[in-house]
Amino acid sequence: MKKVLFIDRDGTIIQEPPVDFQVDSLEKLAFLPKAISNLRKIAEETDYELVMVTNQDGLGTDSFPEDTFWPAHNKMMDTLTGENIIFADVHIDRTFEHENAPTRKPSTGMLTKYFDSTQYDLANSYVLGDRLTDIQLAINLGAKAIYLGEKAIEQPEHIDATALVSADWDTIYEFLRLPERKASVERITKETQIWVELNLDGKGKSQIETGLGFFDHMLDQLAKHSGADLKVKVVGDLHIDEHHTVEDTALALGEAYLKALGDKKGIARYGYFLLPMDEALVHAAIDFSGRNWMVWDAKYSREKIGDVPTEMFFHFFKSFTDTAKCNLNIKAEADNEHHKIEATFKAFAKAIKMATKREIKDLDILPSTKGVL
Repeated sequence: MKKVLFIDRDGTIIQEPPVDFQVDSLEKLAFLPKAISNLRKIAEETDYELVMVTNQDGLGTDSFPEDTFWPAHNKMMDTLTGENIIFADVHIDRTFEHENAPTRKPSTGMLTKYFDSTQYDLANSYVLGDRLTDIQLAINLGAKAIYLGEKAIEQPEHIDATALVSADWDTIYEFLRLPERKASVERITKETQIWVELNLDGKGKSQIETGLGFFDHMLDQLAKHSGADLKVKVVGDLHIDEHHTVEDTALALGEAYLKALGDKKGIARYGYFLLPMDEALVHAAIDFSGRNWMVWDAKYSREKIGDVPTEMFFHFFKSFTDTAKCNLNIKAEADNEHHKIEATFKAFAKAIKMATKREIKDLDILPSTKGVL
């Protein structure tokens, strides 16, 4: 199935005149900075089908005669074509806003063919534009929005539907060029039921429910300081003890990281961080090598911190390495036991953030002389 990048015209590819909002002469035709160079890279390096969708108020009426529209529009299209930016379709609505025509953005009357689920993958498609109507169009299509601008988005529905907000075409290209790294894991045993959702390239948001308050707090630290979005839901046998809940959550979480990293091409692979927290100092180093190994140098004098036994901290990280197939080396020193483990989770998160970072120029490179990770 085809993924589509629905692209607005005025204010997105070319500059929109601030007075009459009409590009009705060659003198008014001006491209947005870096739009052409990045559109070319998107066209050549990604598998999105490019489709232009634009409202041109009253096109063909006295307020916007066609003979003033087409010279500038055709010049724009010729320029883009000359740079190997080919649009599969160009959809132009000519109505005024007050007409509420079904063909006018954000309505989808011009775009009905894209609802054919055997041909198009709208869930993984994007609408790119500079107005809230473009975000609403994405919602109406069942796609996601890329908002080209700096104005704040306020409506919760629009916020949820927007995958990226940026006024920089370089950032938009990078977002579309780098594939999503998301994973969902469901682990069901007689002892625990666990659901994990991970987005490695998120914003550090978390929604954690393990039944253990202190454990929730530590997983919140992992999400926040690694920049990943993380949802964890656990129904565990806490009437017995905390062991299975902590261990199985780590196993599911490690599996989610392994899935999200995919073929590991383009990643840094190695991550290391030295983190202070008041009197605490923690060293964490990780290698997503494809092999599991754990080195642990941390001693605890308390039996529990919050509602989590301190003996489970080593077990959590060891279980994570087993399913994430990574090496992990942790050394922690502190007088305050709470500080010691919280700093450990923060350093662990920072090391993961470094190790999973990608560079566009390295997307086809596997960071290993073996040729496999």
